Formats: sequence, structure tokens, C-alpha cells
Amino acid sequence: MLVGVAHEDTEATASRVAAKVAALRVFEDAEGRMNLSLAEAGGAVLAISQFTLHADVRRGNRPSFTGAAPAAVAEPLYEAFCRALEGAGLRCERGVFGAHMELDLVNDGPVTIIVDSADLERPRDSRPGT
Repeated sequence: MLVGVAHEDTEATASRVAAKVAALRVFEDAEGRMNLSLAEAGGAVLAISQFTLHADVRRGNRPSFTGAAPAAVAEPLYEAFCRALEGAGLRCERGVFGAHMELDLVNDGPVTIIVDSADLERPRDSRPGT
């Protein structure tokens, strides 16, 4: 799991996102339906800090990362997120904060979900089917 921290994020934000991640039913049950949470599926988390998730590419050709919180703010919130996952009963392994790491990622299936703390604060769309 890639974790980016924005300037406006707080420890409460980290806890709320961790609770959402822990509760998401995105793993297949016996019938092949996405119906199991991480704990129900017997999974664990590898949390990697990733400021580049806040890349802003709206202008020009060079991404801006000014939306990402500075390391002095981001690292404690990244740790709070990991502790909140552990508090939910999940095993959470950590990458090395701020380090250049080479990762191999296998995306098994057509599902990739972005959990954005800002989206958790917005009301749900009232249109049918959304």
C-alpha cells in the first residue's frame, strides 16, 4: 500500500483512512465476490511512504509535489496510519520512510482503489447508482 500525506492531514485523518482500509471489503469470498476485508482474508499490509502520490500535473510538464506534506509532518502521520492499522488487528510492515526503494508490485486483477482522505470528508453523490 502506497501512503501519501498531504499538508492538511492530521492524526485523526490517518486513523480514519486506516479504519477505512481495514474495513474495505475488496477480497474475494468463496463465491468469488469482493466481500472480505483484509483481516477476514488473512492479509497484512506493507505500507510504503510515497510523496509522489500528491503529484500535480495540471500545468506544464514537470510535476509539482507541493501538495505533499514535508517529511517532518508526514513521517509521524505515516507512523500513525501504520499504528492505527495494527490497532485494528492487522499486521503492518513498513518501508523505510524517505528512502529510495525499489519495489516489485503485482496487481492481481483489475482492481486498484485510491483512498483519498479528502474524499472521505465529502458527501456521497445523490445521483442514483453512485
